[in-house]
Amino acid sequence: MQRFLIIQTAFIGDVVLATILIEKLHADFPYIKIDFLLRSGNEGLLENHPLLNEVLIWNKKQNKTKNLFALIKVIRNNNYDKVINVQRFFSTGLITALSNAKEKIGFDKNPLSFLFDVKVKHVIGIKEKPVHEVQRNLKLIKHFTSDKPVMVKLYPSKEDYENVKQLIVNSQRSTVNYICIAPSSVWFTKQFPKEKWIAFIEKLDKQLIIFLLGAASDKFLCNEIIHALPDYAIKNVCGELSFLQSAALMQNAIMNYVNDSAPMHIASAVNAPVTAVFCSTIPWFGFTPLSNKSFVVEKTEPLYCRPCTTHGKRKCPEKHFKCALDILPEQLLATLHD
Repeated sequence: MQRFLIIQTAFIGDVVLATILIEKLHADFPYIKIDFLLRSGNEGLLENHPLLNEVLIWNKKQNKTKNLFALIKVIRNNNYDKVINVQRFFSTGLITALSNAKEKIGFDKNPLSFLFDVKVKHVIGIKEKPVHEVQRNLKLIKHFTSDKPVMVKLYPSKEDYENVKQLIVNSQRSTVNYICIAPSSVWFTKQFPKEKWIAFIEKLDKQLIIFLLGAASDKFLCNEIIHALPDYAIKNVCGELSFLQSAALMQNAIMNYVNDSAPMHIASAVNAPVTAVFCSTIPWFGFTPLSNKSFVVEKTEPLYCRPCTTHGKRKCPEKHFKCALDILPEQLLATLHD
């Protein structure tokens, strides 16, 4: 039986978007073994994944280099038929090059791509011809797969759904209608400001249940939002839910409001309705939501400095942050009733 390895050791959203490869490989080759390599801390995304044989974990936080070479040894011993490297960094290029796989596949922008058997051109889209990240990922395996369409996907368990069901019951509201908001982002210029989230919530029906999602480090921000809105049914669950529990909660929301960040991709992976607010970044970079019901909200008029970067910055380089501040709460509200 053939055995393939997918490598994506970047961040949460990158792993979610790489699940398109799991789905595609399984659809075309249902009897192969598929392994997935990710960084420690992200393994919860693929917990009990029904299509995966094994999840390999690289601990980058402690003894990074030592762990890297120990991992390469494991990978070499696994005798993979194909190693598919989604990343463009030296470390994963080294893993791929030393993998002992029969076929080593990766992007041409990887500094060690000259050691790969198959090099795929990495293309960033433009406004007139956008290219989504999942399209880029699928190009890595296009030479041996079909055109059968698939989607990114996460697999919350029955227990995950039961846990979030109890969370909704405990909200003590007669209505079961709720929305989720993930107000934070690692990058300041990708984050819709707190005051703008508050202005948006003030336009919502007070009977609507609102769950604020995020990591434990986002709890303070979300508590500030709650403090400003004492008459609303808002529950701060930052740091209280696993990745898959968050996905389960988002799946049954009437709408999920997110930044251009990981929660957007988690929503896509369970086909949850989602509204993504794009501040400093732009949709045609290739990271828009993929759900059947999805919306992108951004500044309506062009801005000379947007995008300021592909990934966001710690602060607005122009010191006005118009890409976020000029977005109106009504733009978000409109997607709730669309």
